Amino acid sequence: MLTRVINRDLAEHTLPLEVSTQAPHTPRANGYIGIASAVPSAAKPALVSDARATDKSLKNKTGHRAEKAGVYVPVWVKFCAAMCAGVLWTFLAVFMASAWIYDLGQIIGPVFAHLVIYGIAIIPGFMNAFLVASLLMDRRPSLHESGITGSLLPAITILIAAYNEEKTIAATLKSIARQKYPGSVKVIVINDGSTDNTRRILAKYNYPWLEVLNLKRNVGKAMALNYGLKRVRTLLTLTVDGDSYLFRNALRNIVRRYMSDPLNTRAVAGAVLVRNSRKNLVTRIQEWDYFHGIASIKRLQSLYQGTLVAQGAFSLYETATLKALGGWPKTVGEDIVVTWAILKAGYRVGFAENACLFTNAPDTWWQFIRQRQRWSRGMIEAFKLNGGLLLKPRMTTLFIWWNLLFPYMDSVFVLAFIPGIFLAFCGIYWIAGPMTLAVLPLAFLLNYIMFTIQSRMFTEQGLKVRKNFLGFMCYTLFYSLVLQPACVTGYIQEFFRRAKKWGTK
Repeated sequence: MLTRVINRDLAEHTLPLEVSTQAPHTPRANGYIGIASAVPSAAKPALVSDARATDKSLKNKTGHRAEKAGVYVPVWVKFCAAMCAGVLWTFLAVFMASAWIYDLGQIIGPVFAHLVIYGIAIIPGFMNAFLVASLLMDRRPSLHESGITGSLLPAITILIAAYNEEKTIAATLKSIARQKYPGSVKVIVINDGSTDNTRRILAKYNYPWLEVLNLKRNVGKAMALNYGLKRVRTLLTLTVDGDSYLFRNALRNIVRRYMSDPLNTRAVAGAVLVRNSRKNLVTRIQEWDYFHGIASIKRLQSLYQGTLVAQGAFSLYETATLKALGGWPKTVGEDIVVTWAILKAGYRVGFAENACLFTNAPDTWWQFIRQRQRWSRGMIEAFKLNGGLLLKPRMTTLFIWWNLLFPYMDSVFVLAFIPGIFLAFCGIYWIAGPMTLAVLPLAFLLNYIMFTIQSRMFTEQGLKVRKNFLGFMCYTLFYSLVLQPACVTGYIQEFFRRAKKWGTK
């Protein structure tokens, strides 16, 4: 392994590091470039970029709209239909809740009564009705695979920011090595000042596509990724967490989604699932959150031309777009902030539901709370830096407004609904009571639709939905009692600008 030391000036936002590289590997004689192939030369990205343009032109001719055989329904028609479903449900809910609001208003005043009931029932009901209608109408566009020649796909560079990943980084690299990606691949691991044996473990691997950057001190995930981004020369950049495992064909599927999506797509989020779901009850519950909630929301947002978070655990970006935006910002939630910057620039962010990556979810409640606090802080940062998205005339703007309502809804849940549950146990049904049960049919329908859609995807990928009834019941009944308070404390932390630390995902 050839190693050289590069010293750079900290004042120029760089850091002394060591770069480990390997000798190039000769592509296979049959013309198939597997994952063991070397990074293309400096002239290669231009060739790949031309292939991207050619592929997109071909897509316009062959018809991106041909989602499935049959009548094509424009996305804006689906959006309007879902809005109508949400509005109709809202009118029904307001009518049914009028007596509830009046009675509660006699106790806490009409203004606070409206704020509470709308925050815990009316607005969530609209969102759920919109989600149900949208998922029922969603038909994922077909994927096509074309490129420079035959089935060759564009060259990619994978960035892995690793901090104290001695237990997982080897498995992550092995999962990449098992990928049968028909194109050139380079992997850059940025060891962000790890204090464990991460550096020693990385030194054991001589993969011809692997490059290791050893930072002398910890600089945080965003800055670590930016050091790696400076060395990227390919059209596409992917990010993968150092404690994750890529399922087969994940790289192929996420790139194919990018190549098949509309011309203005600049990023694609992969499907992140829980790897350690059998460790304890905490991870069993989160398995359903990732499998149901997160995946369905991303699918919904992608349908309407703009996934709001291309998560750092597994996403694809156009390298030129990342560099034009200055890379990942030094924020608590760098992934959501950079995604919103891409949307603000007028581009689209997609979602590849069949590009699966399994990651280790927090396995203690304290770790889980810290993770969700960081996610909540990241959302507030995104509003601070890209609040102009609220005024963008596009379908995705609806979800930006939803995010704006989350702090209000979470606060009402924590300050009103949770106390209301305890009051209900005492026979006082001011907030939680018979009316609360009226939303259960819609909730069961939503869960059934999400389960059906995700199960179909699992079957197509050769995966099996494991039995986890206890985790599902706890997810359905008790998960929000931990999630919403964690989010509220995250909002408060961001308000007081508390510092971010590694150790959260």
